[in-house]
Amino acid sequence: MKKWIIDPDHSVAAFTVKHLMITYVRGLFNKISGAINFEPDKINDSSVEAEIDISGLTTGVKKRDEHLLSPDFFDAAKYPKMTYKSTRVEQTGGNRGRITGDLTIHGITKSVTLEAEFSGPVKSPFGGEITMGFSAKTSINQEDFGILWNVPVESGGFMVNKSVDITLDIEADLTVD
Repeated sequence: MKKWIIDPDHSVAAFTVKHLMITYVRGLFNKISGAINFEPDKINDSSVEAEIDISGLTTGVKKRDEHLLSPDFFDAAKYPKMTYKSTRVEQTGGNRGRITGDLTIHGITKSVTLEAEFSGPVKSPFGGEITMGFSAKTSINQEDFGILWNVPVESGGFMVNKSVDITLDIEADLTVD
């Protein structure tokens, strides 16, 4: 099985959450590391281990980022990393698959399934590296991970929706042993 190392310069984990029940706020984590054991003709034998440094969070609004890093949300001082480790990978057709694994956020681990697809491999024109692209999506309930801060809004619902959509866009380079 080939081992692909996540390229932190070309990978991102993005999130979208409804704010005030009327619009969406987007943000991303840009400090991702990890490895993917993968071969296109052996998808069911694949595995993924990834780590996201919470300090890489950005929404484009400094005050909001500071609040998200505080104990109200991620509590980055106490829980500086979130991790994902696959427990099962299954091909669902062509270049698509379903990855089930253990996601740990805020010190709590839950099983989460990602709908994924891969692209490549391609040879980089800048250094001859062989690179794969991986994209994945899921939705989680932030309360399942102990992130409970919220404020009710007068029209019903809450300031921050419980459901958070997550999108991962990963480039990974083939290791040479």
